[in-house]
Amino acid sequence: MKISILTATYNRAHLLPNLYQSLVQNHATYQDFEWLIMDDGSIDETEELVKKWQKEGLLDIHYYRQKNGGKMSAINHLQKYVHGDIWMEVDSDDQIINGSLAKIAKDYETLEDDVHGILYYTKIDGVDIEKDAKLHHKVMRLYDFHYKYGHTYDTALTFKTAVRKNFVYELEQGEKFITEARTYYKIDLVDRGLLICNKDIIHARYEEDGYSKNIREQFKKYPYGYLKYFQELLNYPDQDILFRKRLYMIKHYILFGYLTHTTFEEMMNKVHGFNKFLVILLYLPGKCKSRLQFGRR
Repeated sequence: MKISILTATYNRAHLLPNLYQSLVQNHATYQDFEWLIMDDGSIDETEELVKKWQKEGLLDIHYYRQKNGGKMSAINHLQKYVHGDIWMEVDSDDQIINGSLAKIAKDYETLEDDVHGILYYTKIDGVDIEKDAKLHHKVMRLYDFHYKYGHTYDTALTFKTAVRKNFVYELEQGEKFITEARTYYKIDLVDRGLLICNKDIIHARYEEDGYSKNIREQFKKYPYGYLKYFQELLNYPDQDILFRKRLYMIKHYILFGYLTHTTFEEMMNKVHGFNKFLVILLYLPGKCKSRLQFGRR
């Protein structure tokens, strides 16, 4: 099975060699993969670096460039160039653990038809993750993994390309970022979900300029996408979730309503049932807390 590795990058010439070397190491045990790189308007040496690797000919590398539009638009634009059976997005500051590509290909050979991908894990420097043994080799929606079982571990998702290519990252009002989960939860509804595999395949660290380290700034810069995301969560089919996770959704729905100047009436019209009751109950304290955290809008 051919694996397509998609990487969006912006001014990461100092980090990309680590990912490149990890792919070269994986090539020793598995060769049927392609590396698709979308340069999101970098002004460093990224282009020269990748072209040097292409000339070396050790890997099947395809390089594309776009005007700066953010990671999500970069992946969306790579979509038409994917030729593999397996879709795997890898950030420019990540490394693929040696032997992982061979493991993924072997796992997909026996993957059931009504399962659209496999959830693996990401190893983070300095973070000790105790994986849930009860979920190993279970099939479930990512939504349930997060909101029914409450797991927030760093995961590495892989998909059948035949399914993943039918979805894009939806961006709102010219924004450059939205959580990948907005798309992943919609893919959830195609079939039974993802196979959970308690194995690390990615080694990552949080860079100072990365999204994970700057989530508060992302909230302020891209509130419209997040508002839609939490609205969709509150209307997701099958609300058998942890109550604390439901409150998490409500809190953030109110926060992004505040950041986007969405009126109370507009927010109420978008949610229903018990979630609507909770929004009404928590709206005023949530708005006050949002003002304290983010200032007057």
